[in-house]
Amino acid sequence: MGFNPAPITAAYDISLNKFRKYYAIVPIVLRIALVFVFYNTLAWGQPVAGLRISFWNVENLFDMENDPEKNDDEFARGGRKNVTQEIYDLKLKNCATVLTDLNADIVGICEVENHFMMTELNRVYTDRDYAIVHFDSPDSRGIDCALFYDPAVFTVLESRAIKNILPGNLSTRDIVHVQGTYRDQVLHIFVNHWPSNYGGKEKAIPKRAATADLLENVMLDILADDPDADILLIGDFNEEPIDSNIIGFIDMNNGQISADPFINLMDPLVGKPGVGTYVYRGQDNLLDQIIASSGLINSGPLRILPGSMDILDQPKYRQQEGKYAHYPFRFWAGNRLLGGYSDHLAVSCTVIIDK
Repeated sequence: MGFNPAPITAAYDISLNKFRKYYAIVPIVLRIALVFVFYNTLAWGQPVAGLRISFWNVENLFDMENDPEKNDDEFARGGRKNVTQEIYDLKLKNCATVLTDLNADIVGICEVENHFMMTELNRVYTDRDYAIVHFDSPDSRGIDCALFYDPAVFTVLESRAIKNILPGNLSTRDIVHVQGTYRDQVLHIFVNHWPSNYGGKEKAIPKRAATADLLENVMLDILADDPDADILLIGDFNEEPIDSNIIGFIDMNNGQISADPFINLMDPLVGKPGVGTYVYRGQDNLLDQIIASSGLINSGPLRILPGSMDILDQPKYRQQEGKYAHYPFRFWAGNRLLGGYSDHLAVSCTVIIDK
């Protein structure tokens, strides 16, 4: 009896037909799986939306005009820094790069000369069209605090310059107070640039103590009306989070209205090797800080998003070699052009609605 291939052929045809049937289904199943993964990624992997708030010391953002009422000669045309149009444009371009990397809804600024330079920086930075809060301060160098904000996200209700007259009737930069709303919730923002150690640290500490006292009185007025007020203090405080004037401000006596009226968001970073916003004599410093009221930590509906505080610390913002490796890549070293960004790194946090 010869070999009969018919049963094998029939079985093969059945298997092939089944394979074709299931093969046709595979793309459909795959598409469904991809859609499932995509929508789950949107739901679980997307960054939390909120109000991104940053602060940056821009390191001497000056125009090229010599103002006879300010000590700005070195940055003017013909000054000892020999600033040219190309150098001026490079400074603005580099500052705009930082703003791009921050991508913040609100940016507090210090060491800017005037409103014109805020508009110039806003012109060069093209990712958003910021609105500007700025007041000319009586600082002898003419450097001011100011604020960029995105009016599509944050609405300013009022703003003011808080005059800071130091002991001996000395003038310094104002503190800028902006009160506004984010999704109908009121937020107070204070942009600070406390007196530096120029002229000696021992002489500077009482100046910063007077500044802390001034600011404490302003805070107490706000907290007296609303113990859960949402307040954010951002700035270059020229002190570490563990220094006396910062600690004294944080632990202010507010008549037991709140046990811990303020929290320094920089505290978890204190003492971490290689972490800081400024470097002095090889030591990292956390001079640039974000301080939040307890209302932003405990009360809601506005809250600081946990883990959102960070330092814009990318390799390009630090010198990578030589004697000053790890130092922020500054624009000027005395009268020598380095062409970097600033001697300070920027800090940021996110405020969310938590109802």
